[in-house]
Amino acid sequence: MKKKTASTFDRIMKDSQRKTRFEKKYADFLLSEVLLELMQGADISIRVLAKKVGVSPAVIQDIRSGKRSNITLNNLLGIASSLGARIKIEKGKESYYLSE
Repeated sequence: MKKKTASTFDRIMKDSQRKTRFEKKYADFLLSEVLLELMQGADISIRVLAKKVGVSPAVIQDIRSGKRSNITLNNLLGIASSLGARIKIEKGKESYYLSE
C-alpha cells in the first residue's frame, strides 16, 4: 500500500507561522466578500456607504478590495448598521450581538 502524500495545503497548515498568515489572509478575504455581498444586497455605492458611516470612500474601497483589514470597531459597526446587518460574537454556546 502506498503512503499518502500530504498536499501542499496540508504541509502549509502544519507550519504554525504559515498557518497563522493563511488564517489572517483568509479572514481579510471573508470580510471583503461579506461587505461586497451586503453592499450588493442593499444596492448601495461606496460613496453613499462611506457618507453614512462617516469615513472616506477610500476606506470602504480598501476594505472591499481586501487592502485594509485593520478597521476600528466603530467603523465596522457603522458599516454593518448602514447595511442592515448585525455583528455576532460567539463563545461556546453563548452569543452576543453588537449594534451601533
